[in-house]
Amino acid sequence: MIHQSLSNRQARRIALKAQGFLPQLRKRKRHDRRHLDAVFDQIGLLQIDSVNVLDRAHYLTLFARLGDYDRSLIDNAAHAVDSRKIPKDYFEYWGHEASILPVSLYPALKWRMDRAARHEGLWGGISRYAKENPHVIEAVFKDIEIQGPVAVSDLDKRGGRTGAWWGWNDTKIALEFLFWSGRITSAGRTRFARSYDLPERVLPAHILNQPAMDERAAHRHLMEVAARSHGVGSEKCLRDYFRLKPVDARLALQELVEDRVLIPVEIEGWDVPTYLHRDAEMPSRATCQSLLAPFDSLIWMRDRAETLFDFHYRIEIYVPKEKRQFGYYVLPFLMGDRLVARLDLKANRQEGILEVFAAHGEARIDTGKVCAALAHELRLMAGWLGLANIRVHESGDLGVPLKQTVSSL
Repeated sequence: MIHQSLSNRQARRIALKAQGFLPQLRKRKRHDRRHLDAVFDQIGLLQIDSVNVLDRAHYLTLFARLGDYDRSLIDNAAHAVDSRKIPKDYFEYWGHEASILPVSLYPALKWRMDRAARHEGLWGGISRYAKENPHVIEAVFKDIEIQGPVAVSDLDKRGGRTGAWWGWNDTKIALEFLFWSGRITSAGRTRFARSYDLPERVLPAHILNQPAMDERAAHRHLMEVAARSHGVGSEKCLRDYFRLKPVDARLALQELVEDRVLIPVEIEGWDVPTYLHRDAEMPSRATCQSLLAPFDSLIWMRDRAETLFDFHYRIEIYVPKEKRQFGYYVLPFLMGDRLVARLDLKANRQEGILEVFAAHGEARIDTGKVCAALAHELRLMAGWLGLANIRVHESGDLGVPLKQTVSSL
């Protein structure tokens, strides 16, 4: 039974259970659609990111939970551009940044689309452009209505439009406004380039025919999904999950507490009010072993990761090379219920090598055990990526021992 006062370690195990790491589905030899759906049931959504140094973020987030799975599971569910117009069970929209979400969340996000249509909550440049160029917005929409599904490149080529309003950037801005406001949606991706079509030609009719949740009900629903996916967390943790504004999130939080969906708890080391979802579970032990993408939902909120795991983590992609502390594309390593190391990784596809440019360990770790676990994880990842070898460079305090361990396998 979970008590009203939790140690930080108990909170970590609750979070790991809620995030789909306990028990780990990756121990299965084969995965099917049921396992993909199970991950979404737990984490709610997958963040998409364009960086492909190792692999796309959503693929890596699933790998952390499923291990050596077939990417076609998520590709067929969310990315396939289907000319037969078979409705999708997953769609792309702004959840936690650009995300893949189950269609069941569509009615709970309609308010965000409606706000965007009113030019609220948009990036300034998109809103300004849409206000100043409604004829461009409508022309792009008409193209998609007639010809969809289409990609940006299709619209650029069609009709040879090269004027001030019809350059690639203008077309892209128009598409983003239409996408954000819900008038179009993603019909799939080809080599990661998104194709667009009308929602009624992509999403299930029973979803589109549902009335949109009013904003208050939608915020409450999204906060509860966030709480269930976190297990336990602060108000800031929960609202960050779907990027909700404080004023919207706090009213929803108050209602969830009043209805005993969320239970106020005290957590060792947390200096803000925290809340436990009523269905949260606390495993007696944690046997996790996963490399986490920078955009994994377990560590989206860096302050939460630092409080929960005592792990300071910042992505350094945009930091000049000479100023980076740990590397370009650094993945934390989850072992048991701790983040014990971080590796700077790259898939060197030309040579068929998984590059480990640097390996750093946290304080008070058993170097031998961590390196052995990392070596196993790297072998699993290399195989999944279709890379024949692993090359460990000697940078970082774990570089040499990890290189020796990998070489001995």
